[in-house]
Amino acid sequence: MANRAISRVWLGTVVVFSVLIGLTAYRYLLPGAPGGGSGVLANRFTHVGVLTLHAGFAATALLIGPFQFFPELRARRRTLHRRLGTTYVICVMGGGLAGLVLSLGTTAGPVTGAGFGLLAVTWLICTANAWRLAVRRAFVDHERWMIRSFALTLAAVTLRIYMPIAGALHLDMPAAYTAIAWLCWVPNLIAAEIYLALRPSRLAGVSV
Repeated sequence: MANRAISRVWLGTVVVFSVLIGLTAYRYLLPGAPGGGSGVLANRFTHVGVLTLHAGFAATALLIGPFQFFPELRARRRTLHRRLGTTYVICVMGGGLAGLVLSLGTTAGPVTGAGFGLLAVTWLICTANAWRLAVRRAFVDHERWMIRSFALTLAAVTLRIYMPIAGALHLDMPAAYTAIAWLCWVPNLIAAEIYLALRPSRLAGVSV
């Protein structure tokens, strides 16, 4: 019972952060939206709309993702779960491809670009594999790969936590941004792997 309560609190926290960050990111879809920023945030490809595509797709994936882990939705609203899952996968594919292009256009250096580029590639691979397993009705493995996928989707949240912390601590921003390009997703994926290793028996496949 205690573990279930902890899981509920954790999932609720993730929902709050995902909704806040996701809705905020939609500002890039509005007329006169901010560009790619300056300094370490500058990017060579924002003028062709890649940032808008990335923000729109990734924000939608972030908004959908946490609700897919509610057991009630999977058990009682299977059609909705499938449709939301399909939308999530499409958004990750679009957001991941746009993110990969942005990683090639960063002006913050090759190490930063490699961090964001590997995030995009890993995000695409994990999500595509989760979708493949769902099609094969291998739902236990599908859930495991979707946990990995959403851990990477949450990089949008962790990045926006680290950035103001770096500013508040008056860190050297180019160096901090390079570190954040890796820290925003690698610890997330490690945490997901630890969770999957410690609690495999609690991941029950659900027929969707």
